[in-house]
Amino acid sequence: MPVIQIDGPPLDTDKKRKMVKDMTEVAEGIYGIPHIVVLIRENEPENVGSNGELIADRRKGNS
Repeated sequence: MPVIQIDGPPLDTDKKRKMVKDMTEVAEGIYGIPHIVVLIRENEPENVGSNGELIADRRKGNS
């Protein structure tokens, strides 16, 4: 069974529902099978770094 894993910032439940539905429809069309698993991993800005600094710090203007 195909597994789609999405890592990103937190989303509200309605947006997660839409993402799972849309990603599943696309993958089912490509693979031609009806069983797709979608995993959403939410990462808080203080747990993600880019270019040597935390995303949370960039949002605060501490760069």
